[in-house]
Amino acid sequence: MKALITGASSGIGRDIARCLSEKGYELVLTARNEVKLRNLQKTLKTKSEIIVLDLAEEKAPYELYEKCKDKNIDFLVNNAGYGMFGEFDKTDLEDEISLINVNIKALHILTKLFLRDFKKRNRGTILNVSSSAGFMTGPLMSSYYASKNYVMRLSMAVYEELRRSGSKVRISVFCPGPVDTNFNRRAGVSFSVKSISSEYAAKYAVEKCLSGKTLIIPSVQMKLGIFASRFVPQKLLSAIAYNIQHSKKKR
Repeated sequence: MKALITGASSGIGRDIARCLSEKGYELVLTARNEVKLRNLQKTLKTKSEIIVLDLAEEKAPYELYEKCKDKNIDFLVNNAGYGMFGEFDKTDLEDEISLINVNIKALHILTKLFLRDFKKRNRGTILNVSSSAGFMTGPLMSSYYASKNYVMRLSMAVYEELRRSGSKVRISVFCPGPVDTNFNRRAGVSFSVKSISSEYAAKYAVEKCLSGKTLIIPSVQMKLGIFASRFVPQKLLSAIAYNIQHSKKKR
């Protein structure tokens, strides 16, 4: 068994690596930060390989696939992603393009290319990391929320295609609420709602994914919030989301 994990240097990606290593998976770990990847590698119980790449770069997802296509990967974890805070007309355009490249484009490319290989073998698992943000609009973090909507909707659509084709390939999408990771610092926000630990999030995601769960939401609070949002008009939901986002801003 071998897993490829993007965004593996910290947070949920790091802890998914540790969790899968405990379960006996050999690992291919990729992120931008080689030092953090090397430090993680020292803590793992199984064989691991490091590929240092920035998935925001145009050719990086293709390069990663080419490096991994003959490694017999049977578990793809698309975890790499980040957010940014601010009004849409004021946030930096180049930063947003990089966000789209990482959160959407790289995930899309890797999902498609590995899915083709998995379907040929009629086995394999894909875990795409989205967010509770994938169920709503997010004023003040509009690009991030939109990107996570894409991840969630794409994953659910691919699930249905696989189900109807009778394929044994599985895809899951993980949609946590606030998680205590470096994401918060990079996005420039803090949360008023209590965050879950990245260790708990990773273990929950892996266990549910391997048990065949498709849509994975790790807390009762988030499940209730997502369910209730279905009955709220979109304009009101956007106004509520704005107030929530505004309360996150670091002072």
